[in-house]
Amino acid sequence: MHYRQLGRTGLQVSAVTLGCMSFGDPARGGHAWTLPEEQSRPLIARALELGMTFLDTANVYSDGSSEEIVGRAIQDFTTREEVVLATKVHGRMRPGPNGAGLSRKAILHEIDASLTRLGTDYVDLYQIHRWDPLTPIEETMEALHDVVRAGKARYLGASSMYAWQFSKAQHVAERHGWTPFVSMQDHYNLLNREEEREMFPLCVDMGVGVLPWSPLARGRLTRPWGTATTRTSSDAFGGTLYDDSDREVVDAVLAVAQARGVPAAQVAMSWAVSRPAVTSPIIGVTNVGHLEDAVAALDLVLDDAEVKALEGPYRPHGIVGFA
Repeated sequence: MHYRQLGRTGLQVSAVTLGCMSFGDPARGGHAWTLPEEQSRPLIARALELGMTFLDTANVYSDGSSEEIVGRAIQDFTTREEVVLATKVHGRMRPGPNGAGLSRKAILHEIDASLTRLGTDYVDLYQIHRWDPLTPIEETMEALHDVVRAGKARYLGASSMYAWQFSKAQHVAERHGWTPFVSMQDHYNLLNREEEREMFPLCVDMGVGVLPWSPLARGRLTRPWGTATTRTSSDAFGGTLYDDSDREVVDAVLAVAQARGVPAAQVAMSWAVSRPAVTSPIIGVTNVGHLEDAVAALDLVLDDAEVKALEGPYRPHGIVGFA
């Protein structure tokens, strides 16, 4: 495993992050493709054995059951100080007013609820899952700062928003002497490279670490175009992210992989992890092979001709995944 600094912080994270959205009770949260605890635990244990010390989950994943599974696995398979644990806040956790969003009330309630489910006193990285247009950013940033001051989070991060929104949040924190964001978790892979336009240059300028979600495009970069899986048939959100214009890119990945004699997943992950702004792509897994490919990709170096072949068929996309 390789390790990298998260932005300009002193925090070291594994070069691949274990995404924990695939771990959770299938009966909770409407994700039929998630793995129950007895199937999740061996994968978490193997990820830790491979040196994957950065784990990312969220309060909303499978209605909190992802946090519960991850928390128990950490207690059983490692020590708290050996891992970098991240979770998120924003999504709806209960019906009615204040059951979602980034108000002071929501944030201060949800951090305590997450810590209870995770079985820990603090998270290393507390992230806002999306932008909340209903709450003044000043209220959000002050509440997050208070979470850090209370010792419940070590660092703050953000996810999937416009560059102007991220810049505004950082400016508000700086102006008031509050804790700024040190990471940006955004949608980035060979099928969607729109973050290269504004967000990545902004993050590089500010010294913010980039943690791409869905670096394998929900598996689409690992198999022939149009292959059906349990997730593709039930993941409504994922169905909005890609279209048939992406097929040429997938074909290019498969061609490079065949020429190299390696799985397509390794080619797509190698490309993602080698991008200049990227710190640690977040990989979701449902079997051990996914873990092995992600780690092997760290030692797979693509040459200039291969990178050109992979990037050449790209077509610009509209903004997706911000809401």
